[in-house]
Parts: sequence; C-alpha cells; structure tokens
Amino acid sequence: MSLFEDQYKTINEPSEGVFRDKGSKFIAYSYPFTDENKLKDILGDVKSTHPKARHHCYAYRLGMDRSVFRINDDNEPSGSAGRPILNTLLSNDLTNILVIVVRYFGGTLLGIPGLINAYKSAAQESINNATIVEKYQKDIYRIDFDYLQMNNVMRIIKDEDLDILSQTFDNNCKMEITIRTSLVNRVTANLSTLPDLKFKYLKTI
Repeated sequence: MSLFEDQYKTINEPSEGVFRDKGSKFIAYSYPFTDENKLKDILGDVKSTHPKARHHCYAYRLGMDRSVFRINDDNEPSGSAGRPILNTLLSNDLTNILVIVVRYFGGTLLGIPGLINAYKSAAQESINNATIVEKYQKDIYRIDFDYLQMNNVMRIIKDEDLDILSQTFDNNCKMEITIRTSLVNRVTANLSTLPDLKFKYLKTI
C-alpha cells in the first residue's frame, strides 16, 4: 500500500491483453470499476462481443480493503481462473478494477497449472497495456446551509480544493462534495465553524 492510507493505484481507462496456449486463446479486458451494480452490464457487453467463447471468467477488487473482491470461474475448474485473475490485481496493488478474461477453447486440455498460468498471463497483459494512475479515496458529504453563508462555504471549498458533485441554490442550499479521506477531520472542523451549517456523510468512493 502507498505511503498515504487513502492513496491507491488503479487504471484510468479500459485496456486489453491476449495470451495463447496450445490453441486456446485468452482475451482479457480490464475496466476502471467502482460500482458493483454495473458488473452485469459490462459482462453482458463482453459476452455479446464473444458469444462463441467457452468461458467468461472475471475478478474485481474494490476499495482499499483486500477483503472487498469477487471472483468467478464460469465453469472452469475451481480456483483455476477467477483466483489467478484476482491475484494479478493484488500483485500489481490495483483496486477499483474489473478484469474479465474470455477463453476460446483450442481443443487441448491445459490442466489446472496451465489454466492458472493462462488466466494470470492474460490478465497481466491487459494491465501491462493499461495506464496505471494514483488516486485518493474520498468521502462524499452532503452539506445544508443558508444562502447567506454561500461565500463562506465556497471559500472553504476553494481553500481545501474540494469537488462539488451537485448543488441546489435557494434560501436553503444543498451541496454534495467530496473530501479526501485523510483530510475529513480538518475539513469538517472548518465547516463546523459556520453557523447553522449541517453536514452528513453519504459514502466513500
């Protein structure tokens, strides 16, 4: 893990990689991934692109906790596909990433060691072809305040370099903002100095 506990590595755009062994072709697709609800759609797109492939295996990792992950062998022998893909993500210290590996069977059985190597190698190729970036884990907060406090609120947002996700301006204003996790205590302390301003934690991204 990086020096800062809220800093992590991921990819900034989809990438592909290919590995071949004894006639079988393994095509890996890597995606930036933060929402588990989108898994079905992404997997569906890959399956529609490769309807004749024998297997569509995957692994993803979310957040900075190594316990947040999911693997799927898609009828390959247990532990021979999803786990090697996940281990590739862990060995590269990547998170918020989904890797799907499509296999076209070449007629020759590879055996468990061969499958493990093939899925790992395909996943690694897609990562090698990706642009790896460092990002910061952030918390989303909603703040509610009187319009008369607008200038003070905007000053804090500018000074702390916060991102505004949404905003509603009226007599009573609402905003959703992101705060780098390691800076939450400082930022919320500054917000607390403004009279009648309320803030609420929503989620971590």
